[in-house]
Amino acid sequence: MADLVTTSNFPNPDAVYVTLIDARRGLSETDAAALDARLVLILANHIGDLEVLRQAIGLARKTGKNNGAQGK
Repeated sequence: MADLVTTSNFPNPDAVYVTLIDARRGLSETDAAALDARLVLILANHIGDLEVLRQAIGLARKTGKNNGAQGK
């Protein structure tokens, strides 16, 4: 079992953020949510480690609680 890596693996993290935002640009909220869901499933499959996926879900849920209604 591997541990979730929480430090950036990207030489340019800002470019990653821009790429993710640009992928949603021009989409309706419904289409953007569907894109996000497909992306999560593709990347979860790429990870291929259920325990790492569980760690990532736990971290995402925990950090989402600090953002108001998004974490409810």
